[in-house]
Amino acid sequence: MNLPKGPDSLCFDKDVFMKDDFDVDQFVSECRKQVQLEEMREDLEFYYKLLKTAMVELINKDYADFVNLSTNLVGMDKALNQLSVPLGQLREEVMSLRSCVSEVINAIDTQLSKQEDLQKKKVCVLRLIQVVRSVEKIEKILNSQNSKESSSLEMNSPLMAGQILERMATEFNQLQFHAVQSKGMPLLDKVRPRIAGITSMLQQSLEGLLIEGLQTSNVDMVRHCLRTYATIDKTRDAEALVGQVLVKPFMDQVIVEEVVKSTPNGLQLMFSRLLEFVPHHCRLLRAVTGGAVASDKADIVPGYDFMVNSVWPEMIKGMEERLAFLFNPGNPDLFYQRYSMSTDFVRRFERQCSSQASVRRLRAHPSYVSFHNKWNLPVYFQLRYKEVAGSLENAISDGLKAAPAGSVYHLQASVVLWSCIVRCWSDKVYLPALAHRFWKLTLQLYSRYGTFLNEVLTKTPPQEVSKEPSRPLPSSASSTSSRTSVEETGSESGSPASLSTKQLVHMAADVQKLQEQLPDVSDMLRQRLDAIGFTNFVIVEEALADSKACLVSSIPALSARMTQHLSERSCRFLKSASEVPRLYRRTNKEAPVRSSAYMDNALRPLHQLLSDCTGLVATETAREWLRVTLSECTQRYYETISEVLSSVRKMEESLKRLKQARKGASASASAAASNGGPTDDSKIRLQLALDVEYLGEQILQMGLEPADISMFSSLMELVKEARDQ
Repeated sequence: MNLPKGPDSLCFDKDVFMKDDFDVDQFVSECRKQVQLEEMREDLEFYYKLLKTAMVELINKDYADFVNLSTNLVGMDKALNQLSVPLGQLREEVMSLRSCVSEVINAIDTQLSKQEDLQKKKVCVLRLIQVVRSVEKIEKILNSQNSKESSSLEMNSPLMAGQILERMATEFNQLQFHAVQSKGMPLLDKVRPRIAGITSMLQQSLEGLLIEGLQTSNVDMVRHCLRTYATIDKTRDAEALVGQVLVKPFMDQVIVEEVVKSTPNGLQLMFSRLLEFVPHHCRLLRAVTGGAVASDKADIVPGYDFMVNSVWPEMIKGMEERLAFLFNPGNPDLFYQRYSMSTDFVRRFERQCSSQASVRRLRAHPSYVSFHNKWNLPVYFQLRYKEVAGSLENAISDGLKAAPAGSVYHLQASVVLWSCIVRCWSDKVYLPALAHRFWKLTLQLYSRYGTFLNEVLTKTPPQEVSKEPSRPLPSSASSTSSRTSVEETGSESGSPASLSTKQLVHMAADVQKLQEQLPDVSDMLRQRLDAIGFTNFVIVEEALADSKACLVSSIPALSARMTQHLSERSCRFLKSASEVPRLYRRTNKEAPVRSSAYMDNALRPLHQLLSDCTGLVATETAREWLRVTLSECTQRYYETISEVLSSVRKMEESLKRLKQARKGASASASAAASNGGPTDDSKIRLQLALDVEYLGEQILQMGLEPADISMFSSLMELVKEARDQ
């Protein structure tokens, strides 16, 4: 149906009303986006009028047909009644014919079912007949052999006996097939004893001929026997027979506990003899079954794998039963030696297999899995874990004990850490099957060492600072140096829980060395992991990067501890600047020409740090420690000098007021003129200025710039201003 077309000015499309999924709400919503509701209502009313007009035109167009519709239907009922009678007769005839056809079909189905049942019974009878014929035929062959006054088939010509067995096996194979298909038939139960007798006779004859063929190295006899076994689907019986008759006696002679224990290399000698068994005693079998390179493809008998199903199980059974001590992990060194020799033996045995398929069958064999499970690798790793982790824990328990002379490290714990990591991957400890465990242990060692450093730095109390009451500086620099040396030595040794400068330097040097040797660890790991086919080395590098970050994480705490330690040692001498006024006030001492002795004492730890760091820690690291330390010391020194200068100024003003009060202003002026030399206060300011200048010179000597030391410029301005007063 086509709707009438409206003007283009309408806000909607007329075809939207003909859609199956027309929705009024959606229609109104779309129209409101274009026009107002009033305009939309006007367009709808206009189009409604168009529809009404179109409907009227349509009715007018077909009006004649509407009017004539009732006229055309007149007399139609009579015509329908005339047709109903013949149609009913036709229906009865069709139903009768359908009934007859159904009866015929049922009869045919019944006959077909009987025929099918007869066919099945005929097949069963034919199978039973074939079973009886096969039994009689095999018995006839056996009777013909017995008529020749032979007790068994083995007494005939080996080649003839093998051919006869192949004929019997072919017939026996058919017998077995038909017997299985006829299972449940009464006649088969009567024939079954005769079948059992034939089976027993055939197996005995095959076993005897196969053993004789192996003992006499008769290739044709062995080939006939193996083909016969394959024909009757008894290949596993042949492999088991070879294992019992050929392999087991040899294993009983070679796998002997006393012989293995008699010499240090007894186990290696046993494995060598076992590997010689296949080329010396299985050459014939491998040639017949295609296991040898020179085997004739036309004459091989497929379906056998004596290496996997005969030789290997007897070897493993003998070792598991008579050499149980091999698998004892109590002595890890001995266990490692035995396991390594055993895995090497397995690899060499696999190389004797005829194909990759044979190797896969060997690795899937239950005895192969059992042999590998006998080696208790988790227990071996636990013992190694105790050795490695225990040695590191013992070293850590000794704290910051110094390393032996000549070591690349300076702390005993660092030496042990590196030796533990190397030991994890050494030839006498590492096993490929435990690569994941040793890798985890390596990461744990790094983590434990990093934890040890952080514990030492965060839990060890700082150096005890002398709390003796301050006293005047000695008159001579030598006596001051002597006293300071004693104090400094005591501080350096400190209590057992304290950290010295040298210990902190050694910690930093060892952390730096361990970071430098991480590439060596990476190379060592890559070599080991490549050997086991591990290729995703990216995750290993990422884990090593995490271990490096664990080591580096201790650097901030170490640096903070170092600067705190140096600051405390230096600042306690810088506090002696408060004693300078006592040296010059009312002592008639000459004006100073050099720095005070306390300044040398305060800077001695910093110079010692540079000496200790030489060749151990990067120069940039040592200078950064000095910069932070000097900045802290300068800040405290500035505060001390500010207090001293303020005290001097107050004392000077107080003395002036006192003199003016006693003698008057004129007497004070004449006394100052008669003196003519520097006052005590000027000597004090001069001494402090010399001390600060000396500090600046020493900063330059240490390789730093005074401008890099915070508060140093302020300190210089302070003493310069005081000196100029």
